[in-house]
Amino acid sequence: MSEKVILISIDGMRPDGLKKCGSPYLDELIKISSYTFEARTVFPSITLPCHLSMFHSVPPERHGTPNNSYVTPVRPVNGLFETLKNAGKNCTMYYGWEPLRDIGRPGSLVSSEYVNAYAFDHTDSILTDRALSYIKLAHPDFVFLYMVETDEKGGHDSGWMSETYLNYIKCAIDNVKRVIEEVGDEYHVIVTADHGGHDRCHGTDLPEDMTIPMIFHGKAFKAATELCDVSILDIAPTIADIMNVAPEREWEGKSLIAK
Repeated sequence: MSEKVILISIDGMRPDGLKKCGSPYLDELIKISSYTFEARTVFPSITLPCHLSMFHSVPPERHGTPNNSYVTPVRPVNGLFETLKNAGKNCTMYYGWEPLRDIGRPGSLVSSEYVNAYAFDHTDSILTDRALSYIKLAHPDFVFLYMVETDEKGGHDSGWMSETYLNYIKCAIDNVKRVIEEVGDEYHVIVTADHGGHDRCHGTDLPEDMTIPMIFHGKAFKAATELCDVSILDIAPTIADIMNVAPEREWEGKSLIAK
């Protein structure tokens, strides 16, 4: 099997927030996907360390970045972008928070686009529009779409589980629906969070910070199937497996595709 994948990261999305956001699409999405509301992220539950672990399948103590300031690792591990590029795959990235540029090494992407979420409203929708336009034009093998408004404008500004926070999750799921309806026949679509949150912060080992949802849509996954024992470290090996690319020896996660 060698397929294409879109990975969507919705920053700060708690499982209970996803369930309570009021999206009419969520029930349908669960019926056509494999999913979990009890996946684990890494500690500290902070955006950059979590995404580095998501893409490199190692915990922060191995990739070396403990906060939102990138630290060059002493012993680098190839991440998902590098691994796919080395296998001849084309990768692209759409993101609304600039420090995420460090999840991939220079030269590992054929294109990328950054839109400053602090300078524009509806950044998540803007990035979804632009990602979809590029997908239809160029048909890249792997697309990373990152949505930050749930975290910055929902969680930090208004508080996790506030009405504003839930509305941003609902908008994010509306974007997921557009992606699946417009290009889901060509791509597997994986939806995840990097961490949760509580009050107006995150970063602790509280369950509210450490528990995240994940949804896996596409023919490699069984519909209406709840997964167990899932970690954020499993995302890179799963995507590599879908795309028929060997995982890096150093990766600690596992593929979630049933053999």
